[in-house]
Amino acid sequence: MSTINTKDGTTLYYKDWGSGPVVTFSHGWPLNADAWDPQLHFLAQNGFRVVAHDRRGHGRSSQPSSGNDMNGYADDLAAVIEALDLRDAVLVGHSTGGGEVARYIGRHGTKRVAGAVLLSAVPPLMLKTASNPDGLPIEVFDQLRASLTQDPSQFYKDLATPFYGANRPGSKVSQGTLDQFWLWSMQSGLKNAYESIEAFSETDQTEDLKKFNVPTLVLHGEDDQIVPVKDSAKKSAKLIRGSKEIYVPGAPHGITATHQELVNRELLAFVRSAGKEGCGVTTGPFLSRSHRGLDYP
Repeated sequence: MSTINTKDGTTLYYKDWGSGPVVTFSHGWPLNADAWDPQLHFLAQNGFRVVAHDRRGHGRSSQPSSGNDMNGYADDLAAVIEALDLRDAVLVGHSTGGGEVARYIGRHGTKRVAGAVLLSAVPPLMLKTASNPDGLPIEVFDQLRASLTQDPSQFYKDLATPFYGANRPGSKVSQGTLDQFWLWSMQSGLKNAYESIEAFSETDQTEDLKKFNVPTLVLHGEDDQIVPVKDSAKKSAKLIRGSKEIYVPGAPHGITATHQELVNRELLAFVRSAGKEGCGVTTGPFLSRSHRGLDYP
């Protein structure tokens, strides 16, 4: 397997496909890099080098006892980028991976970054606090932790349904899609998955988002039952100067699978434009839009 070792001895698995301008992918909780395969394959076929790693504690990476927080995740992404000497990369993050991308920029800057994509991402903050009254109460995340530790296998089977919107009328989510979510999730270490809940729910990334100075796409499903769009993407877009916003009616959290063609097309258009713009700030805000009425699933 292709792996690198971090400073604290953690082994990170990664896949590296294609050649051309670089796009990195950070996956959601509690999955692994395979969740990005449709996007990796598509962009590699369209002239890009795509790199995706399994987060520490997930997939084929090792399961360390420490570093299971946004700082650790961001530093691991930095380790992959530096080990492979990736430059002018577009960083794409889904869900928790979006937090990873945001914290990477907050901690490591944009010297190696040409653009960023926050896709159904958790920033700026999921938890309800005095300064974030629209967030989700701590009891929601306490229940996640309790259910996870009591019966991880059943917990992941149950979580797959709202993740992909399979509980909505008219859903066409296949059993195979639900099964692979369970398979990927069961590859994560229990301690790592447990601690990651605090990482994705309680990490305030407001200051990270303010440091974005590269072209940025914020893309989110309007029917996301896991990370509500009004408390995440719409707040993040206000903090990122010049960000492009796309909101997809009826789309769930697992939009990369349920709206694969849409996501692939938007990613391709964005990474092409980000490459042309280079590392400077966009000259002005993109128009927000939705895909209502367009020829997408």
